[in-house]
Amino acid sequence: MTIQNQVNELFDQQLSVWEMARNNFEGLKTVQIREFDFDGFAVKVQFNPARMVSSGAKVDAKTIAERKCFLCAANRPEVQRGIEWRDYDILINPFPIFTRHLTIPRREHVDQRIVPYISDMFDLARELTDFVVFYNGPKCGASAPDHMHFQAGNADFLPLVSDYFALKAKGQCTMHNSQFTIDEVDVYTIDNYLRVVYCLEATDAEALKAAFMKLYNSWVVDENVEPMMNVVCLYKKSTVDGQQSTEDGKWYLFVIPRGAFRPWQYTAEGDEQLLVSPATVEVSGLFITPVKEHFERIRKEDVVDILTQCTIK
Repeated sequence: MTIQNQVNELFDQQLSVWEMARNNFEGLKTVQIREFDFDGFAVKVQFNPARMVSSGAKVDAKTIAERKCFLCAANRPEVQRGIEWRDYDILINPFPIFTRHLTIPRREHVDQRIVPYISDMFDLARELTDFVVFYNGPKCGASAPDHMHFQAGNADFLPLVSDYFALKAKGQCTMHNSQFTIDEVDVYTIDNYLRVVYCLEATDAEALKAAFMKLYNSWVVDENVEPMMNVVCLYKKSTVDGQQSTEDGKWYLFVIPRGAFRPWQYTAEGDEQLLVSPATVEVSGLFITPVKEHFERIRKEDVVDILTQCTIK
């Protein structure tokens, strides 16, 4: 049985026995959405009160040191089950954004860092072709910066992915030939997109890793500190006449450099506060607001300002 099929069975099993997770996934059917249109794309805002656990998470060193790690197997709810994949457990996320939302932690308790595990991300994306696999940097939205993990969500849900293919088809993406490109990898950025997004396209995983490392190393200031970034990986199988081919498909690796962890609005008081804590989902075009009045109050100019603060333009 493929991992994809095992994941489908895992959702059926977990939602039949885990009431909290079932209620939170059911709640996605009635979440409210607002949409702000820009030039050829939109940014969506979702009111999702279940995400207060993540959006409101304290991730300072003192809090992390004093709490039990919720991704370690010994501290998970008794009802939670997973699928073993290499050195990881594939789990459903009980506080979902996506209608199919996974958390994929390593079994050992090691810090959130992308470089040692980037090849695992490629392989996960290739196994889970109905999903996008994504990574929140330790200072870029990870609510467990002390425990290495990926997340995954159904591939048709993240605005960045559909935006990229639509804007590229219209000629609104620029191909780069710079110090971090190599022959086997095409590197694009999206024009006029409110934030910088690099998309690396490749059919060879080793070439993709080499190109990613060139990009990563171009941002390193301190070897002991990971450059701030969010990463999204998608694998598309090749098709012939509309049918999936047995030939190799292609990886699409989106890398979004970050400028800040949270915007000033996050800690503002009164009517100026907007509890938006940008992680991969937000910088990919879907803002999550767990507080209803913040959802109702957020404006288009707030979306622009938050992206300007927290990403690179």
